[in-house]
Amino acid sequence: MPRLVEVPGYVRFWTASAVSAFGSQVTGLALQILTAVTLSASATEVGIVNAARWVPYLLFGLMAGVLVDRWRRKPMMVATDLGRAVLLGAIPVLYALDRLSIPALCAFVFAFGVLSLLFEAANQSYVPQLVPKELLNAGYARVQQADAVAGSSGPLIAGVLIKIMGAPLAVLVDALSYLMSGLLLASVKAPDPVPDRGARRGLGSELREGVAWVYRHRTLASIALTSHAMLLFNSMVSTVFVVFALHDLKIGAFGLGVTYACASIGALLGGALSGRVARRLDVGLTLTAFRLLAAVGWLPLVLAVRGPWALASVSLAFFLVSLAIGVASPVEMSYRQAVTPDRLRGRMNATIRSMNWGMVAVGAPVGGVLADQVSYRFALWIGLSGAVVQALLLTVSPTRKARTADGLDPSTAGLTRHGAEAAAGEGKD
Repeated sequence: MPRLVEVPGYVRFWTASAVSAFGSQVTGLALQILTAVTLSASATEVGIVNAARWVPYLLFGLMAGVLVDRWRRKPMMVATDLGRAVLLGAIPVLYALDRLSIPALCAFVFAFGVLSLLFEAANQSYVPQLVPKELLNAGYARVQQADAVAGSSGPLIAGVLIKIMGAPLAVLVDALSYLMSGLLLASVKAPDPVPDRGARRGLGSELREGVAWVYRHRTLASIALTSHAMLLFNSMVSTVFVVFALHDLKIGAFGLGVTYACASIGALLGGALSGRVARRLDVGLTLTAFRLLAAVGWLPLVLAVRGPWALASVSLAFFLVSLAIGVASPVEMSYRQAVTPDRLRGRMNATIRSMNWGMVAVGAPVGGVLADQVSYRFALWIGLSGAVVQALLLTVSPTRKARTADGLDPSTAGLTRHGAEAAAGEGKD
């Protein structure tokens, strides 16, 4: 079996992901500080800015899947990377002109979200074209580990950059990273066939086919639905955390950086363990066990109080949650690709991801409103409780019986009778 480094184009693809991930870590912290401190936003306004990033997934997510299955994937990734570089580069310019406001920031973040939606649907669907099936889990895990390595150093470096340059200028680092990522992806030499135009049908028909594949599939349906719920409640926790940490726990911008660095270390360790855990437990038990750990892992954050242990408590929470997600995510991603035919992968990935991140557009402002109207801790408890409930529902769903072997015949594996009928009727409008 070949190694990943021997797969043509994978090293450049991985490098592009790593470069972009580093810049994203810088911007992630910079935008939080820019919103909460520089623009003096309330918890509700922080939630609205966060929601603007993910609303495109609700509005255009399903459409993006159809587009990805109709077009070549590499040119789409390159174009959206370069577009995001331009958008982020405009933020410090607006700030210098004293034109940066919460509404303006929301508009830029919304446009950024549209481009990210298209990029991610194409990116996830491109990996199976690049990597042999037997290396899919490793391929996704290495990308996730690159994210984690960048994340372990990115937030700390971001804290220094923000202190020296200010949050608006620190965003330029991410703009440059997207530029570099786009250029690297453009140089990848790997198969990227033009989809068969003769197989196209009506837009609505193709869209319905992708949705039916996900939500009528025996195991994908429960994975997707509980993932939506997890992102809903996790977004409540992560949104409230920023203002809770800055205003109540008083850990400061550097403390946020330390917390996010611990999260990245957890994700790095989880990605390193993912393949080993999956081989021992197989797909179903890995997903259910670590989804539950990801939910319970928020407990130290919810119980944190101001004082010498505040930073340690929130850092532990983010470490545990990220560790669990780091183990489960590559397993889920490779399983999803394995049981889905290539012609449906764009729609499958976009359907699940659009609804996942669409839930952030709902959960972020809801968490902010609960924090402002009731209390920070009440909003955090609601987020934790919901996360635990969705994890428990996954443990009693058909996903617990998911096996690696399900992907041996992706044209039919894991389908219910209705799902098989939907696939069999693909030529009908």
